[in-house]
Amino acid sequence: MADRLRLMAVHAHPDDESSKGAATMAKYAGTGYDVLVVSCTGGERGDVLNPRLKGDPHIERDLAQVRREEMKRAQEILGVDHTWLGFVDSGLPEGDPLPPLPDGCFALEPIEVTAEALVREIRRFRPHVMTTYDENGGYPHPDHIMTHTVSMAAFAAAGDAAAYPHAGEPWQPLKIYYNSHNRAKYAAFHDALLAQGVESPYADWLKDWDPATARTITTRVECSDFFDQRDQALLAHATQIDPDGAWFRVPREMQVSVWPTEDFEAALSYVPVQPVEDDLFAGISDAATGDELATRGDLEIAYDGRKEKTT
Repeated sequence: MADRLRLMAVHAHPDDESSKGAATMAKYAGTGYDVLVVSCTGGERGDVLNPRLKGDPHIERDLAQVRREEMKRAQEILGVDHTWLGFVDSGLPEGDPLPPLPDGCFALEPIEVTAEALVREIRRFRPHVMTTYDENGGYPHPDHIMTHTVSMAAFAAAGDAAAYPHAGEPWQPLKIYYNSHNRAKYAAFHDALLAQGVESPYADWLKDWDPATARTITTRVECSDFFDQRDQALLAHATQIDPDGAWFRVPREMQVSVWPTEDFEAALSYVPVQPVEDDLFAGISDAATGDELATRGDLEIAYDGRKEKTT
């Protein structure tokens, strides 16, 4: 087995990896860890969200290939490995009533199909730690919700020799985290912008944020030295990101001083979780120890932070 600790980040579409936990991934990759991004779909049904690129004939003709090229650039900027799980983007249904999801899309695939695909990647890459979305998907896109479902199912099955026996040798990841959607972070940016006399892009967002959706932050990873890589990776997804949009309205120096961490919520762990961690690998001293635990076959859950779906 390899002598490096390993992190797998499971995402729904290309660009999600650059907007959720990207600086953390760049930090780990840049300091000697192996990091793999798994994109469940190709983002084929995404819209062109950058007004500068709307109407571009090449993009309109082959958005799927363009998004693959964007993902390759983002991967190189972050310094991580990447794989496609191979499912088809479900799109974001709109209307009242909502239209049915398209046949053959990721969100409609049987869980035994989608989970096996991710189990294969887990058993091949052998991560000690995984990240994914919370039970509500972070936001109610069908592919984000399905990504949560698949990630949790694969996390549970990967170490079970009886589950998907043709998908590789059993390997039990030791921890799985949710990327945090933290209201306090955006409130802090909002207040800091107003204190400098700058209009905040977060006013309406904060006003409409339901307090019932508050999350439990267990882990804060200081990664401000990697904010530039994060932003450059996000901008590499040029069809999806407006460079003049809200993502880039908070000055870098303010980000570093007000909120220099990316935050995570432990969902399940086979090693103790002590609040508040500053490392996703807390409790796993080194790769050899992690490898031994991941292949023991008799681990018991040490921390369970899962919640019921609310949306």
